[in-house]
Amino acid sequence: MAEVLVFVDHVDGVVRKPTLELLTLARRVGEPVAVALGAGAGATAGVLGEHGAVRVLVDEAPEYGEFLVVPKVDALVAACEAVSPVAVLVVSSAEGKEVAARLALRTGSGLLTDVVDVEAGEGGVVVVQSVFAASFTTRSRVVRGGAVVTVKPNSAPVEPVAAAGEVVGLEVSFSPGASGTRVTGREARESTGRPELTEAAIVVSGGRGVNGAENFALIEALADSLGAAVGASRAAVDAGWYPHSAQVGQTGKSVSPQLYIASGISGAIQHRAGMQTSKTIVAINKDAEAPIFDLVDYGVVGDLFQVVPQLTDEIKARKG
Repeated sequence: MAEVLVFVDHVDGVVRKPTLELLTLARRVGEPVAVALGAGAGATAGVLGEHGAVRVLVDEAPEYGEFLVVPKVDALVAACEAVSPVAVLVVSSAEGKEVAARLALRTGSGLLTDVVDVEAGEGGVVVVQSVFAASFTTRSRVVRGGAVVTVKPNSAPVEPVAAAGEVVGLEVSFSPGASGTRVTGREARESTGRPELTEAAIVVSGGRGVNGAENFALIEALADSLGAAVGASRAAVDAGWYPHSAQVGQTGKSVSPQLYIASGISGAIQHRAGMQTSKTIVAINKDAEAPIFDLVDYGVVGDLFQVVPQLTDEIKARKG
C-alpha cells in the first residue's frame, strides 16, 4: 500500500490535535508514516501509533529548535527520499505553509494549500478546497511528483486506530541554508485558558459593532460559557480593541469550527474568507441588511449589547 507522510506538530512531545486529524485523512489514501522532529519527538510515538501511524520517523537534533524552517524542510526531504510517499500532509498554519512550499520546490512536487478533505482518486491523491472566500468548492490533484498538501484544522475528525507506531531514526544532512536564520529568544504567550483559535470547535468573534476594547468582555464571557476561542474582525483589530493574533479573515487566521458566532460583524469579504467553511454560522447584528446574514445558518437581528448577555446567561443557566 502507498505510504503518506504526516508532518507532526507537537510541543515537547505533546501532539497537537490537527496532527491527529491529518492521520485520519492519511489513512484514506495509504499508510500513515509520521515525521516527528525536535525536542521530545520520540515521546510522540505512543499517541501517533494509537491514531494510525505505522511508523514514526524521529530526529531530535537541536537544529530544529535553534533555527527557523529550513532544518525541518531538510528533514522532510530526507523522509521523502526514504519513503517515496504518495503525499505529504502538513497542518495549514503559517509555518506549515512555508515548510510545505519549500518542500514542494525542493522535491519538484505540486503544492495544494488550505485543503479541507483528502481522498484517493484515479491518478493520485485528490483534494478538496474552498476557494474565493469559500464561494466555490474545487477538487484537484497534482500532476508531477508526490502531492504536498496543507490541511486546515478541524477538517477531519480524530479517529483512534491502533497501529504499530514503530520508531525509526531519521538520518538528516542539514543544508548550508539550515543555519541561515537563528532563533535568538522565545517569550511564552500569556495563556487565556481558552482553546487555540484555529483548533477550536467553537469560535465567538466580535467586530466593529462591539464599539470598544472594554466591550470585548461581553464576547469573552459568551466564549467562556461555551468553552470557545475568541476571534475578532480586522476592523476591531485595526482599532486596537483586540490583539492581532485573534484576527479572523483573509489577512488573519482561517478557522473552520463546528460553530462560529459573529457579533457586530458586517460580513465583509475579507472576514468571510477566514470563516466561511465553519459548519454552523450564527450572526448577531442590528443591521438586517448586513452581508453576514447572506451566509448564516441562524441570524439574530438585534443589539448585541442586549442579545449577547442574554445568550450568555441562558447558556450558563442550562449548564446548571
